[in-house]
This record gives sequence, structure tokens and C-alpha cells, in this order.
Amino acid sequence: MFGFMNSGKSKPVKKGLKIIIVGCGKVGTTLVEQLSKEGHDIIIIDKNAKKVQEIANMYDIMGIVGNGASYSVQMDAGIEETDLIISVTESDELNLLCCTVAKQVGDCAAIARVRTPDYSKEAGYLREKLGLAMIINPELEAAREAARILFLPSALEVNSFAHGQAELIKFAIPEGNILDGIEIAELRAKIHTNILVCGVERDGEVYIPGGDFILQRRDVISVVASRKLAREFLSHIGFETKQVKNTMIIGGGKAAYYLAKNLLDVGIDVKIIENNKERCEELSVLLPKAIIINGDGTDQELLKEEGLSYVESFVPLTGIDEENILLTLHTRQVSKAKVITKINRINFKDVIAKLDLGSVIYPRYITSEAIIAYVRARRASLDSNIETLYHMFDHRVEAIEFRVYEESEITNIPLKDLALKKDLLLCFINRNGKIILPNGQDSIQVGDTVMVVTTHTGFNDLKDILA
Repeated sequence: MFGFMNSGKSKPVKKGLKIIIVGCGKVGTTLVEQLSKEGHDIIIIDKNAKKVQEIANMYDIMGIVGNGASYSVQMDAGIEETDLIISVTESDELNLLCCTVAKQVGDCAAIARVRTPDYSKEAGYLREKLGLAMIINPELEAAREAARILFLPSALEVNSFAHGQAELIKFAIPEGNILDGIEIAELRAKIHTNILVCGVERDGEVYIPGGDFILQRRDVISVVASRKLAREFLSHIGFETKQVKNTMIIGGGKAAYYLAKNLLDVGIDVKIIENNKERCEELSVLLPKAIIINGDGTDQELLKEEGLSYVESFVPLTGIDEENILLTLHTRQVSKAKVITKINRINFKDVIAKLDLGSVIYPRYITSEAIIAYVRARRASLDSNIETLYHMFDHRVEAIEFRVYEESEITNIPLKDLALKKDLLLCFINRNGKIILPNGQDSIQVGDTVMVVTTHTGFNDLKDILA
């Protein structure tokens, strides 16, 4: 394992992009908050005058009241000089139309939020024919994240890098575990598995650990390794690595459909409890292998009758955060099931973090991370681009995977000879599908992808790692 903790001056920040965001909902607001922090020139468009004014005043940006798909409204927003338009209204059709109009009028990239399963199946076709940079589906991405966790239920989070060749796994060290009291530098010798500890949360503080850092019980740690070795490591330290055999889902919305389909495809039994009879009938057709129950998923007696006490995993997807949280807390009392809680609002994250909710998924963050990764790559120079971006430990740490396209001052030089920023760790080099946990003698080559974990924010380019 190899970590760099050098200090130095930061490089000047690159000029921001001009970005139009259509839609003042939860996702739109999150994007405004994060992209404005990164120095971009943001304009928000929505029909709701009150929301536009609130967001414009809060983030000191320009707001326009109107239909984002209107040619005249887009012209008022300056679409001809815009670098990127992001449409995240509640209507898939409106989002696609906004992007289509923008592509006809201006020379900008376009991103549309599309949630309907029928459109999602055609995402590749729509992206190509409409010339879109990205189609993002929050429910589908949330379902994929939930599925990754259910495939490895001992983990709190499982994030994928290098097209699935490497994984970033977050878990808590239990009482009496072999990791309690071990120095990170001794891990490889004692565990006999090539993994890297890249982040530790202890008593509310987050650390990018060096080799002399000593792990303790109740630490929440993130480790990175190749997919196979990550499971070998967890098995070696006493964690269960087999996927769950069955799951109970409460709520039959889009996220439930996507998750159920994902799980059924790999042989996991699925039971969905949904209150709306018509939706139950639809799901019975869409998911013939699933068990669909028409009933109130918040009814404790019904949950007991349907086997909550012995189900292996439980995922409340009601669409109401309070219900999801209460269902999770109830399940933790009566069952040993692996629980995943989906939360849409982020207003009370400090309170939520203190509750015993198991794995928590925020679709808004999943959506915004994919878009921010694209924005940073577009802002960066051409010799390295962002492939993947994840925020860790409540957005206090970023894990970024860069692709190296051209030679530069960071290529073909031993890592020990690079002057790197403080609080930064090079976690792996992916070279032709082989995951390398680098040491000081390794170097970055053209064609590699490189994963960086850092407490710094706003990296656009791999060269930003230099002090």
C-alpha cells in the first residue's frame, strides 16, 4: 500500500462553465448547491416563481421563471453561450424536449433525467439520436447501489470502479474482530490479502490513514481492492460474503421495480408489498417471478404474516422518508435482516446519521455525483478525464477515478518522486484490467485509470493531485 502526505501550494482553479439547470426540485436544488460551490456560472429555470426566487437568492445565481423547453426562455437564459444544460424536472418528456431544443439552438452538451422504465430501456438509443451527453435515472442508480450491497450484505456501502474490476467497500469493525488494534502497515502481512484502507471514520472525525494508523473496534472504514480480493479479505476477517437469498421490498414504485428486476436476474427471491391494487397488477405482469402482495406495508401484523422475522434482507421504498425510517427501525428490532434505507430528503442528515438504519442510500446524491463527474471532466484538460466519482463519509472525502489520455508531468515518473498534496492517497492503478495497488516505484502510464481518495474537493484533472 502506498500513501502520500506531502504539503504544498494549490494550483489556480480553472474557469467555471456556464450551466443552465431546468427544474427546482430536490435534484435541481442539490445540483445548484454543489455546482455553484465549484465555481460554475449557474442559471435556474422553473415555472414556480417562488422556488426560483428562493434558490436564486440562496445561492446568488440568476433565475428565470418559465417553461425550460421554450425557445424564447432558453434564449433569455443565454443558451447560445451555454456550455451545458441539465434538465431534471419531474417530466421525462419535458426533460428530453428541453435538451432537444437546446441542442438545436446552442452548441452545448445536454443531460436529461429520465425515470420511466420504458425510456430507460431505450437510453442508449435516445442518447445517440438526440445527441445527449448523459441520461440519468435516479431510481435505477439507487436500485443498482442497493443491489450491490445485497450482493455483499456485510458491507454498509459498495461502490464500483474500473468497470467493476475494483470495489470500494465500507464497513464497521465489530467488537473482537481481528482488525481491532492492528496497525495498517501490518495488514498485508497478517491478513495475507492485497487491500488498501483508504478512509476511516472515528468519533465523527475522518482520516486518510497512513501506515502507522491503528484501527479500532467501531471504526467505520473504507477499503479498496480488486473485486475478488475484497471478498477474500472480508471472509478472512470473519464477514459473510454470500449474497442474500431473499428480500422484502415495501412500496412498488419505480425504484422497487428496478431493484426487484436486478435481484431476480441473479436468483434472489423477491416479495413486494404495495398498497395500490392497480400497481400490484402491473408489477405482477412486469415481474412474474416476484411475489406481489396487495396491502399496507406499514402494518406490523401484515409484515409479521409475510415473514419479516426470517427474511434475509429488507428494503423500504415507500417514497416517504419518515415511513422508510420507521420501517427500518422496526425491522432492526424484530429481525436480523440486512436493511437498506432510501432517503430522498437530506435536511436532517445529522439526525439520521445517529439512527441505526443500516445502509442508507440518497438518490439525489447518486444523481448529482454522476453529473458532477461529467462537469469536472468537461472542465478539465484533455490529457485526463474523470471516469467515476463518489463522495464518502457525508461528502467530506472524494473518491475519483481518472483516465490518463496523454503524457504529462505526472506520467512515467516513480510515484515516490511526485510532489503530491497532503491528505491524499493514490489507491490503485488500473492497467489493461489489472488492478495495481501501487508502491513508490510504480508510475502512471498513458491508458491507465487511477483512483484517488482525498479530503480536498473539486479535483477536475489528475494533475490536481500535485502540490
